[in-house]
Amino acid sequence: MADVFISYARADKARVAPLVKAIEAKGWSVWWDPEIAPGREFDDEIDTELMSAKAVLVVWTPTSVTSRWVRGEARDAADRNVLVPVRFEQARLPIDVRAIHTTDLDDWRGDPGSAPVQACLQALAAMIERSTRAQAAEHNGARPASGKGPHYSVCVLPFANMSGDPEQEYFSDGITEDIITDLSKVSALEVASRNSSFAYKGKQANVRQVAGELKVSHVLEGSIRRAGGRVRVSAQLTDAASDRQVWGERYDRDSSDIFALQDEISHAIVKALRLQLLPQERRAIRKRGTDNAHAHDLYLMARQMYVSNQMDERASRTIVRACSKATRLDPDYAQAWALMAAGYRNLHELGLESIDGMEAAERALALDPELVEAHAVKGYILQMRGSMDEAEAEVAIALRLDPDSYEANRTAGRLNYQLHRYEEAVRRLGKAASLMDSDANSLIIQTSAYKALGDVANTRLTAEAASKRVDAVLAVDRNNVGAMAVGALALATLGQGEQARARMERALLIEPDNVDMRYNFACALAGDLLDKDSALEMLEPLFAGITAYLLRYLKMDRDFETLHDDPRYQAMVAAAEARLAMIPESAVTLAAGG
Repeated sequence: MADVFISYARADKARVAPLVKAIEAKGWSVWWDPEIAPGREFDDEIDTELMSAKAVLVVWTPTSVTSRWVRGEARDAADRNVLVPVRFEQARLPIDVRAIHTTDLDDWRGDPGSAPVQACLQALAAMIERSTRAQAAEHNGARPASGKGPHYSVCVLPFANMSGDPEQEYFSDGITEDIITDLSKVSALEVASRNSSFAYKGKQANVRQVAGELKVSHVLEGSIRRAGGRVRVSAQLTDAASDRQVWGERYDRDSSDIFALQDEISHAIVKALRLQLLPQERRAIRKRGTDNAHAHDLYLMARQMYVSNQMDERASRTIVRACSKATRLDPDYAQAWALMAAGYRNLHELGLESIDGMEAAERALALDPELVEAHAVKGYILQMRGSMDEAEAEVAIALRLDPDSYEANRTAGRLNYQLHRYEEAVRRLGKAASLMDSDANSLIIQTSAYKALGDVANTRLTAEAASKRVDAVLAVDRNNVGAMAVGALALATLGQGEQARARMERALLIEPDNVDMRYNFACALAGDLLDKDSALEMLEPLFAGITAYLLRYLKMDRDFETLHDDPRYQAMVAAAEARLAMIPESAVTLAAGG
């Protein structure tokens, strides 16, 4: 392992080379890898060398201060107290390392005997000597007694959108979710789930109230303003017990610097709580799906659309368009490929698109074999294709990678429901609903599973929960027919037939050909409302273009058991099966192109 690790931007190689010679002339070993490529991954070799070096020399220039890799390495070195920074061209230093003395080298002119370089070499000597003594003491068993440190947990409240534009809400929500995800990678820190945090969105709640209700020790609050290519972020971390702010900062950055900003916030919180990041945790936090800020912005936009309007045709087409553009900007953006697959899957399930998304899912997995969402969406698509064993295998992989994944639990719930394993379906669908506060669809399927189990009390409770979620969606978008469909089904389950029919009538006026809406309305009419004639009338247009997957799902759906002996239903099923038998399999399993 090297004595000195040098962190620098690739464009500054010519400046760094003479410094390396001056350091090596002192007899110290140096790791700086002049062949490293721009946009490097923070791989194991770099991480190992960084964390084992006795001193870390960071070369700040106008180029390197914009590099999230250099800034991240500087933060890690500062956390270990081995940072020796130097500067050229009066580069503006990152705010979290400004307090550390930095040597200006503009006037050294390549002379190792110049005063600035000698000051730098003296600082390195002192750092190397101190690190050597510390390592020797640790080797001789003189390390401090370990013991359990304080236990910390944090809730990241949704960052307020201060942009003056409600359409920027997706951006502030997306950054909040990214910070939650980053902090969740720190093993020494418990983080409240997204669903728990977003329950406070738009509400007035003080820190102690939030901490008490979620049983966390700290609360992170913030706001985001984006305008004119700039992002302004204000954030503060509060100790709930003492109501004392333990960290706070304001940032004003170029929009393209959003990734480094998120890294800094996450590291600042870890540092404020005096926690130690493991090497793999550092890598995990820095590992982003893309370094392209525009592609990331498109992904956040599509993600917000998916969260709020999963089964809506317009939303699904928007998701596909946004993710297609994101992957053109960055063809290696695995998360965008996976979300594109989900958009295509929705459209295919509704019979609106021949592409089912499998190619996009496979592309995501080729880029990131451990991407949970990609395994989950692939499992869903396999379920749609009728490959149930393969679907179960993909779902099992997704759940093993992340048991708390929304997508994995949602897909597992639907799969088990279709296989009539209702107890497991209830468990998985309930978990999915707990992870996504806008998901009423999982709750309504869970309601049907409870019905199959004969659990009257939980059937009603779940239907009530689904109805409340639908009301929340309709309060924002009163013409959301997907929400109306789930809401009508919930109202029918609750015995409110008149209200359910009124909602159906309004939705049919808005979007009469919506497949998902008609399916759910038919479920309500055939099941709880026991109106076979109206149910068959609702289904007739749907059968004209029903997909093979939706037909299979419909045939096993318990809500339609009252129709099974009706000749009209049997004739519609037979006609659909004959039509589908004439369609080549390749025509319905096309995959996503760019």
